Amino acid sequence: MFWHEDKNPDEVQIPDDIVDLLFAIDCKSIPVDHAYLLSTALQLALPWLATEPQIALHTIHVAGSQNGWQRPTHGSDSELLLSRRTKLIIRTSKLRVADLLQQLPGVTLDLAGHALTIGAGKVRLLTKEPTLFARYVVTGDITVDNADEQEFLAAAARELATLGIPIRKALCGKATALATPNGVLQTRSLLLAALTAEESIRLQQHGLGAHRLLGCGIFIPHKGIDSVKNG
Repeated sequence: MFWHEDKNPDEVQIPDDIVDLLFAIDCKSIPVDHAYLLSTALQLALPWLATEPQIALHTIHVAGSQNGWQRPTHGSDSELLLSRRTKLIIRTSKLRVADLLQQLPGVTLDLAGHALTIGAGKVRLLTKEPTLFARYVVTGDITVDNADEQEFLAAAARELATLGIPIRKALCGKATALATPNGVLQTRSLLLAALTAEESIRLQQHGLGAHRLLGCGIFIPHKGIDSVKNG
């Protein structure tokens, strides 16, 4: 007889070997498409970032809509207005936590003429939520230009399988082009649901696909797949 049951999520402890660091920032606005600008500026400030395998740079986001405000159109010519609550978030191994918390506060980054000054940082553990979302994913050799949604999901499924994560529920979202000096990088958003607590943690630790320093393949908790399907 074979009998398998997933662990109770309440019994799963979140490890601290990979964490998010949340830094206060002083900045009024940045380009909406700022992934390359942010990555380049941070690597100028901390050159070792380029060779650190477990560093991932979240792009900076604010609420999608509030009090009638709508997020500007994606692009380097559109500006994103930031609030005092907006954070710079870096996902890192605990081996680099002390370095980042010591070296980044007080640094001012130049994002195409937008000055962004980094303040104090704090540690936040990953989540064990069953639904995760990545705004930008580039997986394998499948891109938005040469693949439909099913091909993209199939490529994602193959990479997830190498992490021991099956796809149970998934939604492939909108395509977004990130500007780089070598041309646009084509990405898609991806939402995965019905993950076990262990799978959720593992996916956040490892990410999916390439270009982690451009904010790609980084998964964050999401309120649920139904809100995406109905909204």
